[in-house]
Amino acid sequence: MATMLSMKSLPDDPESAAVGAPILTLLRLEGLAVAAITAVFYARTGASWWLFAALWLTPDLSMLGYMAGPNWGARIYNAIHSYLTPATLFVCALLLHAPAQLPFALIWINHIGVDRLLGYGLKYPAGFEWTHLGRVGKQRSDSTPAS
Repeated sequence: MATMLSMKSLPDDPESAAVGAPILTLLRLEGLAVAAITAVFYARTGASWWLFAALWLTPDLSMLGYMAGPNWGARIYNAIHSYLTPATLFVCALLLHAPAQLPFALIWINHIGVDRLLGYGLKYPAGFEWTHLGRVGKQRSDSTPAS
């Protein structure tokens, strides 16, 4: 689990950790599948689509962690953008017969799936644009990470 690993164990050059095109395509298709499946399950909960719209961007508040620096920013962002926590919420809601919690877990998982589809992966401490899916945003002419 990336959030439990020490940031020192990550590669010095995030570019070297970026995935190749065929794997990137599979990871993005996986994000699409997760987003589609969670949207179907959400519809079956009967919860309001207004709730879905209102909460969908909530996980992105984790970007505020970057105000404490890129290392903390990456840790906080990755903790919120990992499937582990919302999946745990989903399973607990099922096991505890708490169906009111299911829409929240599904919105959260859907957000992560769409992020993966769009290429926003888990972050490296080198900066927000360095992800496990490759570099996000405008490409620089050099290949060194931003400081």
